[in-house]
Amino acid sequence: MAEITLDVCQVRAFADVGYQVATGGGAHGAMAALRRVITLDAYEFVAFDPATGRHHSVVSDGHSRIDGDAAEEYAGLAAYRRAMATRAPVTMPEPDTERYFRRHLAPYGWRAGLTAPLFLIEGRYTGLLHLASKGSFPLLTEALVAAVSPMLAHVTDLSRCVIDPVGLPPGFRAVAFDRLGTRREVPGHERSATLWDDPAMAGYARAFIDSRELSRHGRWPDRAGRWHEVRLLRAGVGFQGKLQGAVAAERPCPLPYDLTGREVDVLTRVAAGDSNPQIAASLVLSVRTVTTHLEHIFAKLGCDSRTRLTTKALAEGLCRLDV
Repeated sequence: MAEITLDVCQVRAFADVGYQVATGGGAHGAMAALRRVITLDAYEFVAFDPATGRHHSVVSDGHSRIDGDAAEEYAGLAAYRRAMATRAPVTMPEPDTERYFRRHLAPYGWRAGLTAPLFLIEGRYTGLLHLASKGSFPLLTEALVAAVSPMLAHVTDLSRCVIDPVGLPPGFRAVAFDRLGTRREVPGHERSATLWDDPAMAGYARAFIDSRELSRHGRWPDRAGRWHEVRLLRAGVGFQGKLQGAVAAERPCPLPYDLTGREVDVLTRVAAGDSNPQIAASLVLSVRTVTTHLEHIFAKLGCDSRTRLTTKALAEGLCRLDV
């Protein structure tokens, strides 16, 4: 990026941009601050969703209309590839953007456009900022936008688009899902490769989203037979958490109380209200074997009734999750 000298007004505006982004003022607050030093008539933030590999408009102002296919169309232009390679704003119209400009900007009165790729300071790409003007952009507009773009990149950072759910303890690795099965990382928690790579987990999360439950807590063996403590919680996902979703979180742990896998299966059926004959039929065991397992479970958990056993199992998440 070329070196530029900022005056006091520009420094104050840049500081306000960062403040607005950091404290919840969001795109509109940040752009109001930027407009004090950059002349523009309209803007649009286009987010890149790493979960789908696609671009879509998330925030705009000053546009009477934004064509729904414009975001993905721009990502197919040579100008986009040039912006990604140089990490510098690209002006419009130019030879490789003229057709795009005539279709999406000129019909609505705009005479100049500028698109800046948005990269966080650590280098991760999050989306684009489109600016439009009824006249020409002043000198230094490109340099000023390039200088402030790492701060504005947080506006389109959809990898941090999960509203952190209440009740998720530290130490759990997590993945967020929406109803379509799209996976996203959860801010503040390490991504769980075990849940991310398991094809059944997206369907299980969707069933949880469609249920009336606020949370689930239980034990789950992965495909290698290792046991995990798993929690599911409702959460908003997508831009500003507008989509119904769920966070699935896990941490590897041995079965508590020296329970065996089969005893967890029996305990799960007890908590579901099944009788011994029903448990035997469900697990293809004899009633006598089920009775023996229950004797061991009562002793290990220190319970003297099925009611107390069920209460303890549900409270401590001892039941097996049927993923």
